[in-house]
Amino acid sequence: MLPGSNSWKEGKARFGLSLQGQVGLKQEDRIERLPGQPYVNFSQYGGYVTVDKSAGRALYYYFVEAHHSKNSLPLLLWLNGGPGCSSFTGALVELGPFRVHSDGKTLYTNKFSWNYAANVLFLESPAGVGFSYSNTTSDYDKRESYAGHYVPQLAHTILYHNKKANKTIINLKGIIIGNAAINDETDEQGLVDYLGSHAIISNEDVYQIHKYCDFSPNATAQSRECEASYLALEDNIIAINIYNIYAPLCFSSNVTTRPKRASILEFDPCSNNYMYVYLNRPDVQEALHANVTKLTHDWEQCGDTIQAWTDSPSTIIPLLKEFMDNGIRVWIFSGDIDGRVPVTSTLYSINKMKLSVKTPWQPWFLNQEVGGYTQVYKGDLTFATVREAGHQVPSYQPARALSLIKHFLNGTPLPNITAFRI
Repeated sequence: MLPGSNSWKEGKARFGLSLQGQVGLKQEDRIERLPGQPYVNFSQYGGYVTVDKSAGRALYYYFVEAHHSKNSLPLLLWLNGGPGCSSFTGALVELGPFRVHSDGKTLYTNKFSWNYAANVLFLESPAGVGFSYSNTTSDYDKRESYAGHYVPQLAHTILYHNKKANKTIINLKGIIIGNAAINDETDEQGLVDYLGSHAIISNEDVYQIHKYCDFSPNATAQSRECEASYLALEDNIIAINIYNIYAPLCFSSNVTTRPKRASILEFDPCSNNYMYVYLNRPDVQEALHANVTKLTHDWEQCGDTIQAWTDSPSTIIPLLKEFMDNGIRVWIFSGDIDGRVPVTSTLYSINKMKLSVKTPWQPWFLNQEVGGYTQVYKGDLTFATVREAGHQVPSYQPARALSLIKHFLNGTPLPNITAFRI
């Protein structure tokens, strides 16, 4: 957790890419119906994409068509971060069409699913995450760095090949990242200040950390005073959910015999456990066309196969600037009660870009209530907070998250106070 270490790079950041005009689905990957699934009027698919035949490396995908207008709505690619965390978290805990009941057997509908706004593709990446696999054992070590690149590197590659071919091979429209590590130095400074301003660590600890710790990307070792201050920080956060500093904790890993009453609007701290049980059922894996190689381990939300992350870039600011220079829409959103990659970290990192403000800081609204706050910068970068949301924004504020993604995909600003007054 110290500056310069890898232990606090497990931020589980989520990323989205907005694409248009993509076609070609394999009929054999169509999922007829998931066990315990309620009726839906859209199609879903699951299966593997081989990315390196010689290494026996394949990535698992889960794709849900839009509820309506599937041929005209865009394709949204969703990746969870970690590194090493499965995008089924996005599908079954955050923004997908279903959530898992407490019995680990049945599903219920998410009326705020993002496939009301787009066709959504969830990809378990890199190999070794979730149901994705590689038959080359050493491949897991060689490819650890890929987990640190994720969507920014993918978007960069798309732009590169579009330019190289002098045509639009993939029609990339925008990139949206949520509660993501952007710039190590300012991210860590922002984390310390956030915990101090929210009475989680003492003012003395904040002072000591800023005085004795080296946040620069070249830092390799820290002073004893810095280490002592971070030990105090860890002692103060160990008993809370750092991904939502006000959320209840899950005290039981057991599923229930019968499903408890569930509501999309009420956060269940044990929902990750329900997902784990559900995805490890053989009938569920068969329906998903998953685990075809019969992996020797259970499906896990976040595995420790991808951990070293030794050559991850310390900043993605140059990539964000590249996207803006090429007319790619960039949105960054932040749940305002996330203590892992807090709003202060994101703001400090954006400030590092020295952008001119186009639309000043103001509240945005949903159903006549403040949904969060937003500021738009010249070059088509929008920053938005989501009020009362933790690290996994759609889990805590699904309606506000859906409103945000709709405006991103449509390229329209979030509703301001003028809409509220009307």
